[in-house]
Amino acid sequence: MNRAGARAEDLCAELLRKAGLRVLARNWRCRHGEIDLVAEEGGTLVFAEVRYRRDERFGGAAASVTAAKQSRLIAAARLYLMRRPDAECRFDVLLLDSLEAERISWIRNAFTA
Repeated sequence: MNRAGARAEDLCAELLRKAGLRVLARNWRCRHGEIDLVAEEGGTLVFAEVRYRRDERFGGAAASVTAAKQSRLIAAARLYLMRRPDAECRFDVLLLDSLEAERISWIRNAFTA
């Protein structure tokens, strides 16, 4: 991961913490890919995808969360859930077009499995 991507994840992890979520894992990897942040909010597991794009030419951060990306994230989350099969979960997306915490767009329940 490049320095800007790591900084974007740091900012998002801090935002989640400030909002009362407990960050359980960062960059959790499995055969299906990687989950940027795994957090917990009131017993619900939150699988968070961080998307940083400083250039809008290709649609920006939101456009980069494709159906294929969602499928990989869902598959990875299913493996993570083997640890806690009864847990509720949701998928959030955190979008950044700059490395400024106050400009993060946090989309809760961005998509469903």
